Amino acid sequence: MKKQSLQESINFPGKPSQFAAECWFDDACILDMDYFVKTLSGIKAKGVHPDLIGSIITHYASKWLPDLSGGDFNVDAAEKSLTSGKESPESITASWMKKRFFVETLVGVLPPDKDSIPCNFLLRLLRTANMVNVEPTYRNELEKRISWQLDQASLKEIMIPSFSHTCGTLLDVELVIRLVKRFVSLDEAAKSGAALIKVAKLVDCYLAEAAVDSNLSMSEFVALAGALPSHARATDDGLYRAIDTYLKAHPSTSKQERKNLCRLIDSRKLSPEASLHAAQNERLPVRAVIQVIFSEQSKLSRGQMDWSGSFSSTRSPNPGLEAPARCHSKREMMSQQMEIRKLKDDVLRLQCHCNSMQAQLERLLGKKKGIFKWKMFGMPSIKSVSLVETIEEGHEEEVGFGRQTPLDMKTKLVKSRNHSKWRKSMS
Repeated sequence: MKKQSLQESINFPGKPSQFAAECWFDDACILDMDYFVKTLSGIKAKGVHPDLIGSIITHYASKWLPDLSGGDFNVDAAEKSLTSGKESPESITASWMKKRFFVETLVGVLPPDKDSIPCNFLLRLLRTANMVNVEPTYRNELEKRISWQLDQASLKEIMIPSFSHTCGTLLDVELVIRLVKRFVSLDEAAKSGAALIKVAKLVDCYLAEAAVDSNLSMSEFVALAGALPSHARATDDGLYRAIDTYLKAHPSTSKQERKNLCRLIDSRKLSPEASLHAAQNERLPVRAVIQVIFSEQSKLSRGQMDWSGSFSSTRSPNPGLEAPARCHSKREMMSQQMEIRKLKDDVLRLQCHCNSMQAQLERLLGKKKGIFKWKMFGMPSIKSVSLVETIEEGHEEEVGFGRQTPLDMKTKLVKSRNHSKWRKSMS
């Protein structure tokens, strides 16, 4: 009866409510896989929207295989569901092969549109595919589809356990590395900047969870952390948290390996809280701590310059780009005006003092240039010394005790001519 109602809904696509009721929910499950594929082909031939086809597939798969419903996944429970059948006494191998055939068939009927199937459902399907060891072709197809919309994945679904006996880690880190590299290799039109930032946050959270595993190698950690470009992370707090967790779980990490890990962090992109924690972190190498302190000091210096620049009277050339300022109270505005007035008075006082010193320096230099000209005409050095002493004394008296009269200057010049050494030089 259910097969007939579903077939009627295909033949009469003008009844969407009946189609939804009969096909999606009233038909809890079509146990015959071949009939489901045939029915789905008929639905596609009618030109049904790919999102509707994706909803049919996800509903059918979650009914037939509870592991795909989105509940809490337990590896032991999943293996028990494969090895023990309550309704039929089939063997372990038969149950395993049946689920493998189911997953491979579902992958084969997925619509080609990118967003027709939710990313989290594809991740659950990939987890089951790895568990039942499907063919590599189907796994590659699922990984490609997941990489198209990796920014929509959740941390819970991407934490796929490792079902390989050769892998020592609890989580399949190599799988996540492949997914991230596929996502990064997409065209710029296929991924936006916001999607790249979301994937970077997802990777940092995943690294923090995977870093607890003592079997996680340094090369795997570095490969996953470095799979994203540097501009993908708006802040490096998540990456710093993951590295600190890894160093805490791996106390035997060498000094060189710690340096290699800390090279992944851009200290300029750490928040003040993360910088404070890193400056006191004994697990980090000294060079990394110094870089963090230096970067934080540079941020403080730039902040002080911006704060001092806010008191200047010049306006920004682009006022529309300025951040909205906080409304100040009258007391704050009066104190700012007094501070600005005081700074202006200090600047004027320093400018007047500088002009006065510059004028005195030019006057001294002008007089000394005249003395050097007299030396060029062959006048003896001792006369030059006496004249310099006379000018310097006159200048000191002018500066300290007031101006001298021309008579006083003449008297000093006569005294200097009557000097005995002066007469000997003229004889």
